[in-house]
Amino acid sequence: MQTSILLAAQAARGGGDWTFLIMMVAIFAIMWLFMIRPQQKKQKEIRNFQNSLQEGAKVVTGGGIYGTVRRINLETRSVDVEIAKGVVIRVDLGYVFNDATSSMQAK
Repeated sequence: MQTSILLAAQAARGGGDWTFLIMMVAIFAIMWLFMIRPQQKKQKEIRNFQNSLQEGAKVVTGGGIYGTVRRINLETRSVDVEIAKGVVIRVDLGYVFNDATSSMQAK
């Protein structure tokens, strides 16, 4: 009798393993859907903007500096950004983002 109780308990625990596995897969799927996928999509949009950057575009640097693109050097992957009249800084292309305020004004 005692062995049948132990066997029943082991069988019940075996079913719990599948439930745990299904829950872990569901949690990962939800995390991917709500966190990872939108982040990848945003990074792709930023890369597309950086690759299609043109002189005269309004941008924001990674440091939060607003300016206008004056020159793009693809060899060194740098951008010259005019932040005030006659003041030009050189920024790495990876730290140049779309100016949200100029796109909002265009609408």
